Amino acid sequence: MRRTIRWAADPRGGAGVLWGAVVALLATGCVTMPGGGPPERVEVPQGARADDLQVHVYPVAPHKGESPEDLLAGFLDSSNADEPRFSTARKYLTEAAGKRWNPEAGVVVVADNSLQTTVRPNGTETGREFSISGSQLGSVDAKRSYRAMAGLPYQDKITFVKETEGPDKGEWRIDQLPEGLIVDQTNFTNGYLAAHRYFFAPTDPSASKAASRVLVPDPIYLRRRSDPLTAAAEALAAGPSAWLGPAVFSAMDGVRITTVSVGDNQVATVRVDPVDLSGRPELCQKMAEQLFHTLADQQGKLQRLDLTGAKGGCSVGESVAAQVAPGSLAGSSGTAQFSLQETGQLTRLQPDGPGSPVGGELGQPPVGRPRPGEVGVRRDAAAAAVIGADGKGLYVTGFAESDKLGEAVVSSRAPQPAEGLASPSWDGRGDLWLVDRDPAGAKVLMVRDRKAVPAQVDGLEGRSVQALRISSDGVRIALVLKDGHSRTVALGVVEHRGTPDAPQVRISGLRPLAPQLADIASVSWADSDQLLILGTEQGKLQQLRYLGTDGSQSSDTPLQGGDSMTAVSTTESRGSEQVPPALAVSAKRIYRLQGNQWREVTGQKPAVSFVYPG
Repeated sequence: MRRTIRWAADPRGGAGVLWGAVVALLATGCVTMPGGGPPERVEVPQGARADDLQVHVYPVAPHKGESPEDLLAGFLDSSNADEPRFSTARKYLTEAAGKRWNPEAGVVVVADNSLQTTVRPNGTETGREFSISGSQLGSVDAKRSYRAMAGLPYQDKITFVKETEGPDKGEWRIDQLPEGLIVDQTNFTNGYLAAHRYFFAPTDPSASKAASRVLVPDPIYLRRRSDPLTAAAEALAAGPSAWLGPAVFSAMDGVRITTVSVGDNQVATVRVDPVDLSGRPELCQKMAEQLFHTLADQQGKLQRLDLTGAKGGCSVGESVAAQVAPGSLAGSSGTAQFSLQETGQLTRLQPDGPGSPVGGELGQPPVGRPRPGEVGVRRDAAAAAVIGADGKGLYVTGFAESDKLGEAVVSSRAPQPAEGLASPSWDGRGDLWLVDRDPAGAKVLMVRDRKAVPAQVDGLEGRSVQALRISSDGVRIALVLKDGHSRTVALGVVEHRGTPDAPQVRISGLRPLAPQLADIASVSWADSDQLLILGTEQGKLQQLRYLGTDGSQSSDTPLQGGDSMTAVSTTESRGSEQVPPALAVSAKRIYRLQGNQWREVTGQKPAVSFVYPG
């Protein structure tokens, strides 16, 4: 056994107690790690640093006379050890292979106990080849971005040769090997830290007025013991992931991180080269805002960030940084809750007790007008989009007493309600999104100023969009896709083009989020970086999962659910302790998540649907 595990009391107390308990269980063999599914995003508690984690893995160099089989096991262990530059792992390689091998090229994540090594029969006295195979759950690329793989077959090879000269003459060493690292799920969970870097949503050239600036999270994984603050800042400077890149921009282009530190006063200090920031206050502030949120994601909380360039610099405080924080476009009314009653009235729910109808026609029983079937409340909670129960018309109206539904903004020719308009969803810039499921011409639509713009959706490959949910920043969109009898969920990025008179919108980069779920019933944004998905895995009961936007499983799953749930709704505005962040409907009754339990919302009439703003 080449791993040594050490644990000790945390001198500051607090977060170290939990990790000490985890290590104690690991040391006694009492922890059962999951054998399937995507890796869980294990978050460091706020205020804790990665160095507080009590599991330490130490590499062991090769011994003289070891066989290729033992050396291969030792190399795999050493490459996953807590050693920043992999100097011990390189001792298993020939000098030439050591120069070629780039452990930072990426990570292949395989299921526990799935990795197999087989000696190929063409070995000689001086050469040996091993086939490596396993069940791949995901991968991390060179930019530290994760991608879910759902148990796809993985295969590669490693070859050994006997050294013919030098201090290791006569010893077996690795001559050829895959780039990057191969890590099983347990080591990945223990050895890597989920984090985010932040980039700005771009200006929409087709919008008639400029929107507020907002940062978009780009999830990454960092090695726990490799100075994660500096690693996160360097990952930010390296630019966004290939997936998110087309839809965001960075003020950090061409910047090199020199030093990063955070003092006990919660003030971060960052020095960058070779940028001259003197006389460039706007650029400096944008860079500082990106760095502030990227480091705060690691640190838990910051009061201020001081940024210094080759010349000049600036400071950004917590209150200023909050103005561009991810999710800041979700709106201050994001935790309001609305229910469409069986009577056809839209009601604003109360935390306790019965709610009250909204103002205007939507708060009244439908008489002489289309009966509502689905509602999407705008993020300021002052207006709503309504789809008729027949799926043929979309209406937009406010909540003032005098507001009327008026004429349909969008119409569908679908022959059946289940094939018509669906899932109205608002971004934080005031644009409304929905899908027309008409088999004769299915499409995704963006509605701006009561004008519908068809969206170009790349990568559908014969699938049709059945539902959608747009993030508050308007950059990412979750699509429920139908392929035969299967309903899956994918996340795409949104790009705006054109002019105010002729806007254009494109959705690209469709990324599967829950490939193990074959029947998605409902999707909702639960934060700026994760979604809540209600679906069914083949042959299993219905499941509720929080998933990150990279497809990795959040640490606060699983939620308790049941086969009777038909829909869930959450909100990106999760800061309020007064209003729980999730609602569910079952048998036309609404349930609110309280702790880990679903409690029925009392005093409510049977509900057709329910929503948070957005």
